Amino acid sequence: MAHPTVSRRDFLKVSSTAGAGLMIGVFLPVKERLIDAGLVSGQPFEPNAFLAINPDNTVAITVAKSEMGQHIRTSLPMIIADELDADWSQVKVTQADAHPDKYGSQGTGGSGSIRRSFGKLRKAGAAAREMLIEAGANEWNVDKSECAVSNGKVIHKPSGRQFTFGELTNKAASLPVPEDPPLKSPKDFKFIGKSMPGMDTRSRVNGAAKYGIDVQIPDMVYATVVRCPTFGGKVKSFNSRAAKKITGVKDIFEIEEGVAVVGTNTWAVVKGQRAADIKWNHGKFAKWNSSRIRTMMKKKGLGNAVVAREEGDVAKAQQDADNVLEMAYEVPFTSHATMEPMNCVAHVMNGKCEIWVPTQVPQRVQTTAAEALGVSEEKVTVHVTMLGGGFGRRLWADFVTDAVAISKKIGKPVLMLWTREEDMAHDFYRPTSIHKLSSAMTKKNKATSWSHRVIAPSISGQLSPERFSEGQLDRSAVNGASNVPYEIPNILVDYVMTNTEVPVGWWRSVYNSQNAFANEGFIDELAHAAGTDPYKFRLKLLKNSPRHVGVLNLAAEKTDWGKNLGKGRGRGIAVHESFGSWVAHVAEVTVNSNGNFTVDRIVGAIDCGLAVHPDGIRMQMESGIVYGLTSTLKGEITIKDGAVAQSNFHEFELLRIDEMPKVETYIVNSHEAPGGAGEPGLPPVAPAVTNAIFDATGIRIRKLPIRPEDLRV
Repeated sequence: MAHPTVSRRDFLKVSSTAGAGLMIGVFLPVKERLIDAGLVSGQPFEPNAFLAINPDNTVAITVAKSEMGQHIRTSLPMIIADELDADWSQVKVTQADAHPDKYGSQGTGGSGSIRRSFGKLRKAGAAAREMLIEAGANEWNVDKSECAVSNGKVIHKPSGRQFTFGELTNKAASLPVPEDPPLKSPKDFKFIGKSMPGMDTRSRVNGAAKYGIDVQIPDMVYATVVRCPTFGGKVKSFNSRAAKKITGVKDIFEIEEGVAVVGTNTWAVVKGQRAADIKWNHGKFAKWNSSRIRTMMKKKGLGNAVVAREEGDVAKAQQDADNVLEMAYEVPFTSHATMEPMNCVAHVMNGKCEIWVPTQVPQRVQTTAAEALGVSEEKVTVHVTMLGGGFGRRLWADFVTDAVAISKKIGKPVLMLWTREEDMAHDFYRPTSIHKLSSAMTKKNKATSWSHRVIAPSISGQLSPERFSEGQLDRSAVNGASNVPYEIPNILVDYVMTNTEVPVGWWRSVYNSQNAFANEGFIDELAHAAGTDPYKFRLKLLKNSPRHVGVLNLAAEKTDWGKNLGKGRGRGIAVHESFGSWVAHVAEVTVNSNGNFTVDRIVGAIDCGLAVHPDGIRMQMESGIVYGLTSTLKGEITIKDGAVAQSNFHEFELLRIDEMPKVETYIVNSHEAPGGAGEPGLPPVAPAVTNAIFDATGIRIRKLPIRPEDLRV
């Protein structure tokens, strides 16, 4: 078959069969050629969604991103439907199965679903709209300029004649696809910028929504897995007699990562797991604990570092300074703690595998299962369910291999579910880190240098050790540090890698959550040393950063910044840019003489560019604040004897409902390109709270989580 040459401009594919209606596939730019079936030859491409307009007037949109509470199954269809001018009541959304290349990257993370596909989805809707208009004009034998679309219909403006979209699908499908269809003016948006009802809200409320844990297929059995609690450990031996006596337990056997228990129901296999007598070879890491890890990190932090950003001469600025302020900030390992533990349904049969899984990376699941079974990716079907929390944990497919191995062994479909204890013990944790900051200051209280050394494990270095040695820069580890926005003439940001056997992974806002805590705590210290209001101090150093200034001003205005809150109360501010959005938080706290404190109120301002779905943005800000407060006040994973010391929520506590502050979210009105919303609300939370505590007590918190004893004078 000849391969036609396709330009680097967007390629939109139209296909139809009798009665199938109009179908348009949307593809991001590709480097080489696309074959006419819509699949790439030799180079990757990223089709993000498919639009099918059916003869019955339904507009079917397939979403290739994972829904985990960020409203993506509503927001992405809104973009297409707006440019199309569809009848929203006719819009139907389905979830894409995994495909190696049909949809491009199906990974959901980095707050990127909207910001990376906004323009492409608009073009998809606009192209379909133009084709429908042309089809209607042809049917009426009138000029295309006399026609328009409105609410799922093509209208001939002079006569008032109408066609529904469904009546024109076959005619439209035969027309050439416009490469650069005209886009709506923002003033004409019908859905974008409005809070539309959530596509999944009703099913979530009435329980019809299907999460991974809800999947049921014929002849399915249940399983759980126990892995060695010590990182790097393996099974030495096990005795299954007691486990097999449990009613409902059918089998127990070793798999590569541990011991699997299979039975007729989840509770039976959990009891069987607890009854199993397993001996472990714990390995060398059993001698490590949190204290030893911290000591190692501090020692390495005194050595060489790889430079991430260098401007001016920090050493000279400090030598010439009247005062040098030096501080260290620390954060611990912390868990994702998703409400739905890791689970996967797998059915291995006849050299093929079918999987149902809550995942952020369907294609990684497909590849992982194919490699584990020694088959091609085409032999693996992956159905993506709703996710009971992701936060980055479900960017990994480690639990999928458990399900695949068990199904292959027993020859049946299996729902493999980790217990909460296994989930807590075998996460990919947010890295612990130490931040050494210093600044040179003049007698006139001007900061002339900024130095920030980030000492932390590297996610990329652990995932790809062949690509990242300790002498190389993991740029993601300095996200939020190397791009510090304050206008200080001499800046040095560097990094020291400190990997251990503790697995680390992407966690909501990743390194931004740590680096923002250090940055925004230390800038507050500089303001105090300068005897200047911390809000005004920031503004002076952000004169050329209007979007930072915009959210700072909005948050300060909504909290009556400067107004005294009274004895024992304090107010703190923090600002941070991440994932294409700018967020400022003002926190208000109350602290008593015993060191107990409450976070009373958090006011957040976000500039995420054009707000596609404002209610979704507000919910993500609230969610980020909850998650951020948990890691600020409670969330800590510690290591004892080479294993995680915490086992469940009684030891790894989450923020409780009576601890939730009043939250207000304000969205900056903007026509800039959309930024992310799922993660940017988290990084400023911790520093806003600790800065508020300082305002109330004069006590500076530089280590998380905050404990009452830290506040007792």
